[in-house]
Amino acid sequence: MNYFLTYTLYVVVLSLLMGVSTWKLFKKMGYSPLLAFVPFYNYFIILKETQHSKWWVALAYLPIVGPIMMTVFHLYLVKHFGKTTFVQRLLTVVLPFVYMAMVNYSKDPEVEKEDELYLTEEEKTAKKKDTLVGSLTFAVVFATVIHVFLTQPFGIPTGSMERTLLVGDFLFVNKWSYGFRMPMRPVAIPFLQGTIMDTGEKGNPKDDPKSYVDAIKLPYSRIFQFSKPQKNDIVVFNYPQDSVHTAIDRKDPYVKRCVAVAGDVIEFRAGKLLVNGKPEHIMGDQEEQHKFIAHAGSQLDVQALYNKYGFLPLQEIQTNQGFIYDFQGLTDQTAKEIKAMPQIIEMKEHIWPKDSAAIAYKANAMRDGYTKNLDTTQSIFPINKKWNQDWYGPLRIPKKGDVVTLNQETLPEYQWIISEYEHNKLENKNGKIYINGKETNQYTIQQDYYMMIGDNRDASLDARFFGFVPEENIVGKPMFTWLSLQGAFKDAGSTYQAPFKIRWERMFKATNTGDANKASYWWIAVLVLGVFFGWDYLVHLFRRKEKED
Repeated sequence: MNYFLTYTLYVVVLSLLMGVSTWKLFKKMGYSPLLAFVPFYNYFIILKETQHSKWWVALAYLPIVGPIMMTVFHLYLVKHFGKTTFVQRLLTVVLPFVYMAMVNYSKDPEVEKEDELYLTEEEKTAKKKDTLVGSLTFAVVFATVIHVFLTQPFGIPTGSMERTLLVGDFLFVNKWSYGFRMPMRPVAIPFLQGTIMDTGEKGNPKDDPKSYVDAIKLPYSRIFQFSKPQKNDIVVFNYPQDSVHTAIDRKDPYVKRCVAVAGDVIEFRAGKLLVNGKPEHIMGDQEEQHKFIAHAGSQLDVQALYNKYGFLPLQEIQTNQGFIYDFQGLTDQTAKEIKAMPQIIEMKEHIWPKDSAAIAYKANAMRDGYTKNLDTTQSIFPINKKWNQDWYGPLRIPKKGDVVTLNQETLPEYQWIISEYEHNKLENKNGKIYINGKETNQYTIQQDYYMMIGDNRDASLDARFFGFVPEENIVGKPMFTWLSLQGAFKDAGSTYQAPFKIRWERMFKATNTGDANKASYWWIAVLVLGVFFGWDYLVHLFRRKEKED
């Protein structure tokens, strides 16, 4: 309800600005000045008087799309009153209500009549250019509507979901899978997620130019939610602990498998996942993978390994005794085959010791025994647990309505939920916990949470590190892979770059079925393209015949 009240307020304010700055122009066009204040109908009149498609008015106040269409309608209006120079159009775009008010309150604004019979060649050329620009604008708007309200393209830049999703897979995400999450930043540049550009490693990411106006915001709301993420679903969500973007829907998108839902208990024992005390259910397209460290007497043929198995070692380190290889994402069968190679001296699955702090790889640490302990507070969730990737939990996933106990031991588990995800003022002073200024020892969870973990368990930045994923961060479910490019991205941390090629066998296959052998939907793609271009051809044929008549 808060979402629609806020949205209505924005519409009322914009309509008041429109009316105040254009009422006289509406009077000159032969309409009551009061109609300039009426949402939608004011733009309907502009489209009618300027001879444009009147159904475009339906796009006037949509989030993200609305500001683009309003700008187009404003340009139509000022052109109708003879304001066609570059400066006049620029002012209409940059300061719409200010410039339209200047035209509105000028001495005697008049509608500029246009007769096709008396147009010069230059004027006809200019009109054709305006038509082309209008067509391109509408194409952008149409694509934006699809992107914002239906489905969104998503690329896989890392190997955390190998072999289910490969680095270089490009997916379409269904935004209605778990109910449609209404846009929360309605004024934004189309097709950009969070920033316009990256200023690089030396700059502060928080200073990167944003692709949206953060000051104009709408609260979280989800409509038509007939289902929620289920165990084993592959889910796209916004990274919960993105500190650069305050807007939930503008945080970085991630894709992982939902291994546990609200109310479940998860645990890792020696790298094996258990949910509610039972071993996880392995899907048909989900191969169980582990991390192995191999010691070789001589250098391996990395390219041959890639050609055969479709992966590269994360790192290769030369030592006095030969070479050390860090393999992530090996199945038991693949590990057995590599271990049998004549160059391999020793190869073991890597499992972190129980009750040891989280550990991460450091290339220069290999010379000192290959591994190096890191501060747990920077590595694992929650920060006060002596857990690691292979020995983790048990941990219960919070559920809406749960009443949790708060003390110094449990607070790290719930502090992000209370302060960041459910927007309360949390204070921990002198051993006492305060929420919104009141001392308390318990808290009621306001929404469901999920545990999202990558299939490539030893090479995945996932919920074991950033914690629970709130329901409000859920974007949707991947539908199918529309393009797959080997070598499109270099996997983070890898010293190798895979050779470039198109993986035709993965294209137009459904993503979220769980089946090992997925059906191809090439025929649907061909049918859609055929209908689109066939319809376009028939429309142009009909218009040409109409002109000839």
